[in-house]
Amino acid sequence: MFIPVFAQLWVFHYWPMAGIRFAFTKYTPFIQPQYIGFDNFTRLFNEPRFWSAFNNTLILSIGNLLLSMIFSVGIALLINEIGNAIAKKFVQTVIYLPHFLSWVVVAAIFTIILSTQGGFVNDLLVKLGIIDEPIYFMASKDHWRGIWYFINRWKETGWGTIIFLAAITGISPDLYEAAEIDGAGRLKQTWYITIPSLMNTILVVFILNLAKVMNVFESVFVLYNEMVYDVSDVIKTYTYRVGLQNNDYGYSTAVGLFQSVVSLILVTGANWFSEKINGRGIV
Repeated sequence: MFIPVFAQLWVFHYWPMAGIRFAFTKYTPFIQPQYIGFDNFTRLFNEPRFWSAFNNTLILSIGNLLLSMIFSVGIALLINEIGNAIAKKFVQTVIYLPHFLSWVVVAAIFTIILSTQGGFVNDLLVKLGIIDEPIYFMASKDHWRGIWYFINRWKETGWGTIIFLAAITGISPDLYEAAEIDGAGRLKQTWYITIPSLMNTILVVFILNLAKVMNVFESVFVLYNEMVYDVSDVIKTYTYRVGLQNNDYGYSTAVGLFQSVVSLILVTGANWFSEKINGRGIV
């Protein structure tokens, strides 16, 4: 029983790490790898497009992470207040469904909704007199990030509530009964019992998601275009272009290695913060 698991970990997780050596080479499909030391990293640190992608990655991922925590916890608290079991299950099902749609399908849906030709949003804004002419939202640097945040929350917020709803069910009913006897209403019970009881779960989920901050790719890849590279291009999409489209495997490996180091720093820092707050880390 152990051998298949070990083989899967070795083949798909550990063996590929040997490819790190290409970060120190000049390597394309047409030439043999040539050792060039840290030249790829020198090029990386002096490449404006890389730093633009790095900044966009942090802005998009950290912003999305914070919004995810706020919306997931908030909606979990609201769902918990629904007294009717059938209504509660119906609401949960409705908000979970978008998670099961692929990003390609989601991108197609919102491209149609935001289209300048018959798109619902543009038609509504024009009829209300808010705008004079349709706006190509997906190609607008002023609107792209806001739309990306909205689409991510629409798709993933329901799924993110699962852990918090499970944590809420684990809170002792005796605490609520005692608070009710003392005259505390639902709002105060939520503020002084539910939220403090969720803090450990919130911190654990935050740290685990922080490890994936630098890995944003698919949601950006299906929604961005050349007109919004300045605000949408992230490290993964940048690596995709220089590695697979330009066949510069050595440089793209260096970018990937740098990304992994930053992820390690973020997780280690968050774990240290957890130790300071709770007296223990989770890593």
